[in-house]
Amino acid sequence: QVQLVESGGGTVHTGESLRLSCAASGGAFSRLSMSWFRQAPGKEREWIAAISSDAGQKGHAPSVQGRFAISRDNAKNTLFLQMNSLKPEDTALYYCAAGYISGVFTLERFVDYWGQGIQVTVAS
Repeated sequence: QVQLVESGGGTVHTGESLRLSCAASGGAFSRLSMSWFRQAPGKEREWIAAISSDAGQKGHAPSVQGRFAISRDNAKNTLFLQMNSLKPEDTALYYCAAGYISGVFTLERFVDYWGQGIQVTVAS
């Protein structure tokens, strides 16, 4: 059983940056494809970034392309999301997710494990 714990969230102002981390334990992190999702108040959860187990493949949603960057450190069993130029519409609960698949995934049906979520609030 893999446990995922997010950290690094908080409240920032428009244009500022945050770096989210997701620490994995209890399983072979280097075998897991990883993604970040987020859920804004009153909206459905959406996929925002994905990375393959060996970091050879990455993808970002159009809404965050050029501002957010997903990365991972398999030696430290940790996933990251660097978020720059934050906007109020980035305010959401952010989740890391893991799946035992090849390549990257964007759909929730491929998720085997979820983190508990962490709040990011961007004030205007």
